[in-house]
Amino acid sequence: MLRYVLDTVELLDTPKTTGESLASFLRSQGAAGAEISVKTIEGTNGLSTDFVRVFIPGSDGKAVGGSAPTLGVIGRLGGVGARPERIGFVSDGDGCAAALAAAAKLLNMAAQGDVLPGDVIITTHVTGWAPTEPHDPVPFMGSPVDMGTMNDHEVEEAMDAIVSIDTTKGNRTINHRGIAISPTVKSGYILRPSEDLVSVVETVTGERAVVFPLATQDISPYGNNLHHVNSILQPAVATDAPVVGVAITTAVPVAGCATGASHATDIEFASRFAIETAKYFGAGQISFHDAEQFAHLVNLYGEATHLQTFGRTQ
Repeated sequence: MLRYVLDTVELLDTPKTTGESLASFLRSQGAAGAEISVKTIEGTNGLSTDFVRVFIPGSDGKAVGGSAPTLGVIGRLGGVGARPERIGFVSDGDGCAAALAAAAKLLNMAAQGDVLPGDVIITTHVTGWAPTEPHDPVPFMGSPVDMGTMNDHEVEEAMDAIVSIDTTKGNRTINHRGIAISPTVKSGYILRPSEDLVSVVETVTGERAVVFPLATQDISPYGNNLHHVNSILQPAVATDAPVVGVAITTAVPVAGCATGASHATDIEFASRFAIETAKYFGAGQISFHDAEQFAHLVNLYGEATHLQTFGRTQ
């Protein structure tokens, strides 16, 4: 797995990085039946970003008329580079790298005959020329496009559950280097952490799982003038599917626009977590939430989907 991470970061750590260069690398893995596409979206100030989508069909997935659930893996970020302000691959790019490395590994597995039961859809976007923006306690990366545009191109109705991977180093509430997962977020509710996914983390890392805290503000849409830990749970505002954030973390606050701040082994943990989750989720052996408990919660307290919107406005 680490080889795929190193190859992916090498392709991302250049001012010439493009979605097509990543797509070419992914196609070289040779998986028959996979779909790899790139779409360039123009943003603000003459900047643009390339959205990369990878579809890997499963042996019993929906694409072949099967019943296995589809996992979505989203590499969340603003940009992989902050040129010309910063030279090099920025910390914020870790989520993109983890998602694309997982895609490469899954494609290679499929090419060799290790086909997962369920379909897997992996999405992210690539730009080496993203803006920076202020944030407490350390600066974040911005993006050439807004969050709504990102969700439009990264979140798909076919995804029955979503793993959202994002660098989550710019805070003082996660004091741990490696990866941490969030509680499950679904339809505006923050649910209890998935015991199944806690087990996957422990298997992948060989350590006790870390579950990071979420506030209600963190699962509301960007652009509402509320503080967000970062964009890791933004896919949850655009879907009814359960979403779990996989945070690549540090023991001290590190700016998202910092260069020289990425740790290949931590990115590898996140990639391997996504792959192991895809194996067991497609086989129906793990779940992101307790469906009966969620239905009872809604029956008792009503829908919370208003938290997926911008709420009351003047």
